[in-house]
Amino acid sequence: MKVGILGAGGIAVKMAKTIAEMDGVENYAVASRSKEKADEFARKYGIKKSYGSYEQMLSDSEVDLVYIAVPHSHHYEWTIKALEAGRNVLCEKAFAANTKQAEEMISVAEKKGLLLAEAIWTRYMPSRKMIDDIIKSGEIGDLVCVDSNLGYKIEHRPRLLDPALAGGCLLDLTVYSLNFSSMILGDDIKKIDAHMIPTETGVDGKNTVTLTYSDGKMASMFSTLFARTDRRGLITGRDGYIVVQNINNPEKISVFDTDGNLKKELTPPPQVSGYEYEVYACKKAIEEGKTECPEMPHSETLEIMRQMDKIRAIFGIKFPFE
Repeated sequence: MKVGILGAGGIAVKMAKTIAEMDGVENYAVASRSKEKADEFARKYGIKKSYGSYEQMLSDSEVDLVYIAVPHSHHYEWTIKALEAGRNVLCEKAFAANTKQAEEMISVAEKKGLLLAEAIWTRYMPSRKMIDDIIKSGEIGDLVCVDSNLGYKIEHRPRLLDPALAGGCLLDLTVYSLNFSSMILGDDIKKIDAHMIPTETGVDGKNTVTLTYSDGKMASMFSTLFARTDRRGLITGRDGYIVVQNINNPEKISVFDTDGNLKKELTPPPQVSGYEYEVYACKKAIEEGKTECPEMPHSETLEIMRQMDKIRAIFGIKFPFE
């Protein structure tokens, strides 16, 4: 499978390095708004073709999958252009700036009969099944609540503070906690409560979100752009609890009984970067003629987008382009 990377920023670098170590997947093309930047990127990461415009790469019929690696604000435009050019797409999270955009993107993919997947890597990782299996085994009993946090000291990155680029903590970090809660407790949410502290530019710099489910379970989460947190996930059951070290890329999964005694520890298998799982999932889906990946179906992408729209409405944040 030949991959074309649309955008040449930091996340594109990570994907290029990952693909270089994968079997059956090729770093075929990269596109940037600057031909010089695209050429340099291609030389550095062993990519066959480089383009000085996104449109040029999308017109290359050799590209099997386009990886969208531009800011959130541009996912909608370039995903649709890629699909209209006949290309399958793996679009970075957050999938879009809002639900309306996401619905249109998915509609075009389905009409074209092309794959469109969201690159929320935690949905595709082996750690997801490992956690699911522990819960299904009944080791910690009936679930009660989920707690998670995710914070990095990244407020120096201009993109994250720019409302015009759909910046803020919610779409970059809280999206992982929302997905973490969704994978464990589902999506039958009765109520959403949320609070945030804005940056000087008006986007959320840190936030707390609480989800109350129809069956009485709860999920709480904290995210921030201003500080590194322990990134822990806590899944509490009536007969014990699970601690996930780093919800953004689980490093260790520990199971405890009700007295806090460690029962067992599980370590996810070695990985290239973690991105390989979503790429292999896309490859398999394309080969099977699917328009979505079962690990992150369109219905789940839309559900998380709806949750983020509701949270952003509570915050009173509206992006300039909306």
